[in-house]
Amino acid sequence: MSAQLKQLNQLEFNNTFHRLGETFYTEVQPQGISKPFLVGASPRVATLIGLEAKALKTADFVDLFSGNALLPGFQPLAMVYSGHQFGFYTPRLGDGRALLLGEVVRENGKWDLVLKGAGQTPYSRGGDGRSVLRSAIREFLASEALAGLGIPTTRALCVIGGEDRVYRERAETSATLLRVAESHVRFGSFEYFHHNQEEEAVKRLADYVIAHHFPDAAAPVKNRKNPYQLFFMSVIKKTAEMIAHWQAVGFAHGVMNTDNMSILGQTFDYGPFGFMEDYDPVYICNHSDHKGRYAFNQQPKIGLSNLNALGYALMSLIPREALIGSLQEYEPAFDKCYAALMREKLGLSGTQAEDTSLRDDLFRLMEKHAVDYSIFFRSLSAYSIDGKDTDLSSLFGRHEDFAHWLTRYNHRLKQQGEADEVRQTRMKRVNPKYILRNYLAQMAIEKAENERDFSEIDCLRTLLDKPFDAQPGMERYAEASPEWGKSLEISCSS
Repeated sequence: MSAQLKQLNQLEFNNTFHRLGETFYTEVQPQGISKPFLVGASPRVATLIGLEAKALKTADFVDLFSGNALLPGFQPLAMVYSGHQFGFYTPRLGDGRALLLGEVVRENGKWDLVLKGAGQTPYSRGGDGRSVLRSAIREFLASEALAGLGIPTTRALCVIGGEDRVYRERAETSATLLRVAESHVRFGSFEYFHHNQEEEAVKRLADYVIAHHFPDAAAPVKNRKNPYQLFFMSVIKKTAEMIAHWQAVGFAHGVMNTDNMSILGQTFDYGPFGFMEDYDPVYICNHSDHKGRYAFNQQPKIGLSNLNALGYALMSLIPREALIGSLQEYEPAFDKCYAALMREKLGLSGTQAEDTSLRDDLFRLMEKHAVDYSIFFRSLSAYSIDGKDTDLSSLFGRHEDFAHWLTRYNHRLKQQGEADEVRQTRMKRVNPKYILRNYLAQMAIEKAENERDFSEIDCLRTLLDKPFDAQPGMERYAEASPEWGKSLEISCSS
């Protein structure tokens, strides 16, 4: 037995979700893909679950996470759930192409290992249960990009490609992706049992989630609130803060259905996501979203709508008045987090009355002049209080309206009495130099599909591990997208 296989076999499992019983899932064996090969892997995620980097390139690793082999600790299952999709309730969804293989126990927590593209399940709804290489690469890169930005997210250990062909808009290469997360319970998990009038299952699921992820809600403290309300309030806060982080960095999820909302407030199920480039508050990253339900500026509102759906599913555990009161905490939590994040991006210390108008007036100018969101804030991070604005004015075509805004901004900075170098250092820690632009992901995908060259995937993963650091020789990755790159159409199909 190789040292690497021994290490894989020594992973410790504690499959707590499996012990909930088959009300919550169906046991399914993964259906492997033919002639599998490693496309990309994340050493950082490997460390999370207790693997050394050298184990990632072994044949045993590829066999396991292509679905062609099982570890002794695996107990594969497909979870059942439902959800609101584009505003309409779908009563039975479930894992149609993903399997929870098992839960790895480490000193840093418990980690679900979920294999996407593992074949058909009872919830496939006529689909083939497969993932395509294109979408697996996008999720792999996006998961690790958001982690590098400090945004709550699920992670991705690896992408494995295969020789099988699958059909979406066209014939494509099959792949699997191994997602790693603290939990795969979704808003839709509770909705499924509530709408099927299985109140006992709702309670069992809530008790399970509280025990494993929200122990403070169950801690015995005199005169404390209903533990289920405390759990719900924690979910509200985590969701508000996750979406505030999305808005601050210019990230659009694209498909904020309730089955894509993690109960832990982590970015979940990457599909037609996108990082906003030219500032556009109504930016739509999903070309199937014809009405703009999930446009960039709608995300905070959709977060509240989804929490309403979750609250409705918990009504057998939480009194109606307490649910309504809890939901009223969402907007203040979002506003507080978002305002703080934007002050950091602008380099503002403390809080002053004009800060909101300074921010909102800037956004109006950025929209008017189609200014690249990430490039502007990174450029602003080099601004000097002596009025030397580097290339800022050129981003706005040197229009007087921006000069007026810059005068106001300069006045605000002078009131702080802070050295330029100190502020600039702070700003560069929150304004990324590199983001995962769609065209960068697309070029990596085309190399992988056409040439079986995965070097660009590895390059982007490494680059996006440290998106705030200037990295020698990587300047082209910090540039604005070419025009063709700004008009790429990204769909839900995977």
